[in-house]
Amino acid sequence: MKYRSRKMVMPADLNGRNTLFGGKLVSWIDEEAYIYAVCQLETLNIATVYIGDFQFHVPAACGDIIEIGVVATRFGTTSLEMKAEARNKTTKQLISSCNKIVVVTLDEAGAKTPHGKAEIKDD
Repeated sequence: MKYRSRKMVMPADLNGRNTLFGGKLVSWIDEEAYIYAVCQLETLNIATVYIGDFQFHVPAACGDIIEIGVVATRFGTTSLEMKAEARNKTTKQLISSCNKIVVVTLDEAGAKTPHGKAEIKDD
C-alpha cells in the first residue's frame, strides 16, 4: 500500500480524551479514497456509498503526523472497492484500518453508470 497523503493532528482535531477524534480520521480517509478513486476511474462523477469494517488500533495525539494509504481491491461494473489504512508517520504504528470503502460512478442525472475500468492504474 502506498501512503499518498499526510495530515498533522491539530488541537481542533482532538476529542475529550485529547486524542484524534475518530470522525475526523474517517473524514480524512473518505477524502483520500475519493481522490484515489478519481485517479483510478478518471472521472469526478463518483460518490462514496459504503464505508465499513473500520477499526481503530491505537490513538493519535496532537502533533502526530498521520499517513493515509488507499488501494483498490475490486472493480465492479459501476463500483470500485478499496481498503485504507492510517498510520503514524514516525513510528509506522497502525492507527486505523478500513477493509471496505465502495464508490460508484454516476452519470449527469446521478444514476449509477459503468466506468469501464478493470485494473489498478499505477499513478
